[in-house]
Amino acid sequence: MRRLPFRSLAALAAVGTMALTGCGTERSGPAEGTPAAAGAGRTVHAHQVVRLTKVHQETGMTLLEGPTFDSDGKLLVVDVTAPAGVPKLLRVDVRRRTSQAVYTDDRGAYTSAQSSPYDGRLYLTDYAHGEVVSLAPDGSDPKTFFSGEVDGARMNPDDIAFDQEGNLYVSDSRSQSPGDSRGRVVRIERDGGKATVVADRLASPNGISFDEDYQGLWVSELTQNRISYLRLDGAGAMTSRHTAIRVDGGIAQTDSIAVDADGNLYQALHGRAAMAVYGRDGERLATVEIPAGTEGLESATNVAITPGGTKAYMTVSGPAGGYLYTFDALAEGTRQSNGG
Repeated sequence: MRRLPFRSLAALAAVGTMALTGCGTERSGPAEGTPAAAGAGRTVHAHQVVRLTKVHQETGMTLLEGPTFDSDGKLLVVDVTAPAGVPKLLRVDVRRRTSQAVYTDDRGAYTSAQSSPYDGRLYLTDYAHGEVVSLAPDGSDPKTFFSGEVDGARMNPDDIAFDQEGNLYVSDSRSQSPGDSRGRVVRIERDGGKATVVADRLASPNGISFDEDYQGLWVSELTQNRISYLRLDGAGAMTSRHTAIRVDGGIAQTDSIAVDADGNLYQALHGRAAMAVYGRDGERLATVEIPAGTEGLESATNVAITPGGTKAYMTVSGPAGGYLYTFDALAEGTRQSNGG
């Protein structure tokens, strides 16, 4: 099995046989010019809740993603690189610090999970096969919701944001090489019948979330370490677009994104077990950090903030396994704070 550096799934073309390893990031404190020393705001300390997964022998890694709360208040997470027969979707009881298997199959590489406001089903993005799969809330009744080409090109779907009517907006990374900008944002109607390209020429888009007023989308572009803002009209078409925030990530790259009730952005960092928090005006407000000296955890991929509360849960992974960490968010959680 060929071993590759520990990096974002958006940079990988084949998921079924991959294995990722990585080098630890030095945690001795911020040097001059690093994000923590360059207007990073205050430090928010995250604390370990539970280890959910170990590195899989078959794939050489574990990578937790897509935390999202279900209707019963239980947290769901996906393990992107889980092999066949191993849980690919888990439900976590954060109070008891336990988890249980919800769903697995023999082919999918699921990079996000979200519940639809339209039909209440769970939706998973299968990065490897260019599909969106839906499940009943208990993990039963799997269905292929969307598959095939969009404007002549197959997707590599990464994250999902739902609008208020239940239409899906999907970040399509398209297996890009560094410097390539063929990524897209794709809108899929809530019945799965029609898919259109909202924006193209994006640099490996990963995180995607509506702003607090559903007026536009925040999209993180992994290979350029930037967050773009796409303003939308009432029909879901883009009316304008600009680079909103440039993320000083160092060796880390912009992964998934979430937005709280005040419009603050929580930008996960792949390659560093931390999150950068920005105001909607682009000001760096805080950096979420796990305890200094923690070894074997190299990426914070995503976060879910408790709906109506400020308790946040962050997925963190590396050679030490896949963990759930918690911290206090700057404002309350909403649907746009709920993973994806």
